[in-house]
Amino acid sequence: MTLKKINPTKTKSWKKLKTHFKEIENEEIKNLLSSRPSNEDFNLKWNDFNVNISKNRIDNTTLNLLIELANECDLKDAISKQFNGDSINETEKRAVLHTAVRTDGNEKINFNGLDIVPSILETRKQIKSFTNDVISGELKGHTGKSFTDIVNIGIGGSDLGPVMIVEALKHYSSGLKPHFVSNVDGDHVLETIKSLNPETTLFIIVSKTFTTQETISNANTIKEWLVSKLDKNAISKHFAAVSTNVSEIKKFGINSKMVFSMNDWVGGRFSLWSSVGLSISLAIGYDNFRKLLSGAHKMDKHFQKTEFKNNIPVILALLSVWYNNFFKCETEAVIPYTQYLNRLPAYLQQAIMESNGKSVDRSGKVVEYQTGNIIWGDTGTNSQHAFFQLIHQGTKLIPCDFIGFKKPLFKENTQHNKLMSNFFAQTEALMTGKSEKTVVDELKKSGLNESEINLLKTFKVFKGNRPTNTFLINQLTPESLGSLVAMYEHKIFVQGIIWNIYSYDQWGVELGKQLASKVLKEIEDQKISNHDSSTNSLLKTYLSNQ
Repeated sequence: MTLKKINPTKTKSWKKLKTHFKEIENEEIKNLLSSRPSNEDFNLKWNDFNVNISKNRIDNTTLNLLIELANECDLKDAISKQFNGDSINETEKRAVLHTAVRTDGNEKINFNGLDIVPSILETRKQIKSFTNDVISGELKGHTGKSFTDIVNIGIGGSDLGPVMIVEALKHYSSGLKPHFVSNVDGDHVLETIKSLNPETTLFIIVSKTFTTQETISNANTIKEWLVSKLDKNAISKHFAAVSTNVSEIKKFGINSKMVFSMNDWVGGRFSLWSSVGLSISLAIGYDNFRKLLSGAHKMDKHFQKTEFKNNIPVILALLSVWYNNFFKCETEAVIPYTQYLNRLPAYLQQAIMESNGKSVDRSGKVVEYQTGNIIWGDTGTNSQHAFFQLIHQGTKLIPCDFIGFKKPLFKENTQHNKLMSNFFAQTEALMTGKSEKTVVDELKKSGLNESEINLLKTFKVFKGNRPTNTFLINQLTPESLGSLVAMYEHKIFVQGIIWNIYSYDQWGVELGKQLASKVLKEIEDQKISNHDSSTNSLLKTYLSNQ
């Protein structure tokens, strides 16, 4: 069964939201905050998560109308279809079951009439065995030495997910040193391998088709390097593969015992939970990898079973629709207050922008409303000294997610309170701003005269009224990270349902790749065919320096 095709702008609730928006668009968050009978509806608690949405330009009516919109778009039916394995990725005729690969094993998940849980658990068992053998030194390299380094070779979902998780959880390191190669830029791969010991390095090639240009180019470069340092027989001891293309894997020279399968119903940008996460398991140990899956699974159940008004991913997605489609906000910033999560904004860029960057609805018609958001961000407090100027005093309204943790990971960390004081202060400052009266009073106290004050005061005024969501989590653990990432995945899904688009295909990445193959042949043959005048000129300039 496929997803229903409901244009959100034609619903009764959308029309009500348009009327309501005119009533509330100029309201101050601080006034909304003080006028609410209770803020309980604006503070969502789940496990060790506290998600506070009180600093938003909304009231109870806004929330109720947004939930009404979700019901009119039949979100409940869509959630059921996703978890039941229906082909909701209709343009590619695929189910969307990345949630299945993080099952706790105590359920049946039917796909095409078969329970897929046993095969998922079997793959997990293989990952566990391989991980333990590498970490313990039971599995050794060509010269009999234990592995010290692992290199993940992939791109897109086969890179961004694993690298983000491994960076986030490096406190839980297994002792193996992880590296990631993704870009087809030869300098990238050569820079990575130049300091590695070929005798103690394990390479993992991650590509469903085993034909992805960037991944296979990098794999072949590394293969040549390994053979030159050791010999051809080393390939079978130093390469593992996560792929479905058995014949190409065999041609490459990889031992069949070091091959891990992939499933067609797990999309690339949601695949870190599957065998694509092999590098994660190796970097943090299988037990921590399992906890990561467990945290995601718990969020899956929360999303699947919780009523919408208390459902964290649903509420977050509806708020995003509110700002995107009514306030006309084009971007959202993600600000984690931990350096460990420095790759989270980049990961979410792909997950969100590749999923919901669509201009055609599920009926094949061009949409007449905004869909996907532009996602960006960095860690606090670094970002405060970089782009916060734009968020505070710029002309754009930018909703922000602030992610913080109650406890640091190091007991010796005496700076955590300083970090978190900035975390709380920034959301307050974005909401309250600073009035001209306050600015004038401060300038008077500093000893400036009236002329100096008049010259300076407008530059120091902060309008405020900038919306934020605050995520306060107990501690950064494999389990809490799993829940956090799964939360954003489900937010993406809900947005796609409301916007009546297909979130799980990505045809937009194909055109450039197709043209690149054509251009590569022209560069190699040094014969330029008919392009536009700009491209022809650029190619001629490039070839003149070859």
